Amino acid sequence: MDDDGYGELKLDLLGSWRLRQDGVVVHVATRQQRLIAALAIKGPRLRSYLVGLLWPEYPDSKALESLRVSVHLTSRQVPGLIVNEGRLLSLSDRVEVDVNRIREHARTLGQPGTVAGAASLLGELRDAPLLPGWYEDWVVFEQSRLQQDRLQIFTDIAARSLTLGDYGTAGAAAEAAVGIEPLYENAVGLLIRAELQRGNPGAALRAYERYRQQLQGDMGLLPAEPVRELLAPVLERRERVAKERLVPAGDPWLGGKPVLNNF
Repeated sequence: MDDDGYGELKLDLLGSWRLRQDGVVVHVATRQQRLIAALAIKGPRLRSYLVGLLWPEYPDSKALESLRVSVHLTSRQVPGLIVNEGRLLSLSDRVEVDVNRIREHARTLGQPGTVAGAASLLGELRDAPLLPGWYEDWVVFEQSRLQQDRLQIFTDIAARSLTLGDYGTAGAAAEAAVGIEPLYENAVGLLIRAELQRGNPGAALRAYERYRQQLQGDMGLLPAEPVRELLAPVLERRERVAKERLVPAGDPWLGGKPVLNNF
């Protein structure tokens, strides 16, 4: 990468906001952080858009002045980070942004030669919320959008890993998806299938029961037939064992009622 003398720039928005230049953390004020994050997530934007996004409570003149000062201070502290084209501002394409890198990785996940990357992508995304502690409306919207992206990525990883016989990664990815959306039937099914393939019918049954109880409690519904069919042999065996644990009473004083066989 041609750095034009400015060095390598990396911006992290997942887990926490962090800007690094040649591996050294660059500390910038909160106002500049918000501008840099907006350009990283939204892409090139007109100044009029940015002032409404970042300073919606300010009069136009004051908001424009705040933007001007933020651009000036950022450009002085980290030259080359922001591309100033008058009315249009953008983040330099030399900046590596973790959100963009992960989304690009996710887009290529299904292509040949990307199998090994699934576990790595899962690790990067599992506990990586977008800009935690930021509560502006536009950030909350982007957090929700990324959450849906994470759900889809985890589900895709689980399905692909299951097909390739990597049941450990499949189970971990499906569990991460269920952690985001416990009632997502596709993710629950993938988790059950992964646990069964790993030889863990007990874990598969526990996943099913958690799903069944929450689905019934929240929506008054039972699991769909395809989900129940995944566990049909396990459920039948559980019922058979339960019946076998009941044996006829042998003593008259029990009145012929069955007792639990504790052996």
